[in-house]
Amino acid sequence: MQTGNLFIDADAPAEGERFEALLSHKNLVVERIISSSAAVPTEYVQPQDEWVALLQGAATIEVAGESVELRAGGYLFLPAGTPHTVRRVSQGALWLAIHLHPPAPSDTGDA
Repeated sequence: MQTGNLFIDADAPAEGERFEALLSHKNLVVERIISSSAAVPTEYVQPQDEWVALLQGAATIEVAGESVELRAGGYLFLPAGTPHTVRRVSQGALWLAIHLHPPAPSDTGDA
């Protein structure tokens, strides 16, 4: 059994974002992200599906050219290959991200 608290040691970095894997199991990764308001907008295009929830703070994300406003409690599903960029984020914004990676070829039962 593994326990923890998402709000412990949740101080934002001086710049950028801090990514911490909380759970890695098979093709699933659960990650905590803590953002600084001094984060530089970076476009991500990931090979895996991602579901992200903003637990505290506020953010503006550009998803495939569309602006999405998130506040605490808001969540978003990003299918694999969807370009997305955090354009603006409040200091200390706390995210929970769930990444669902495609199964490895040996996991599909195909030989």
